Amino acid sequence: MERNGYDMLLSMKWNRHHRALLEKFETHVEAQLSQASERVESAFETQRSVWRIAMTAAWVTGALAVLAGGLYAGKELRTRYKVKRRTPYDYYAHAGDRRTDLEFGVGI
Repeated sequence: MERNGYDMLLSMKWNRHHRALLEKFETHVEAQLSQASERVESAFETQRSVWRIAMTAAWVTGALAVLAGGLYAGKELRTRYKVKRRTPYDYYAHAGDRRTDLEFGVGI
């Protein structure tokens, strides 16, 4: 297929236009890639700080759960120990008190 002068001129202009578009696209892609690495680093820093906060909250929650469990277990053990070691005097501990609002241990 033979080309005349106008077709060659048109193809050269067309090629220049495409080359300019490709160069513009390449610069845009390079700029986005350079910004992408910065974005990824900042996202990792944000994720690390969120991870640290979450881990701290988890440790505090775990420590409070262990503390609450220890207090409850200690209370139960002490109560059971005291119940097993009662004496008859414990039932009538306030039997001789002169206060009238105490009605404990006298069968009333």
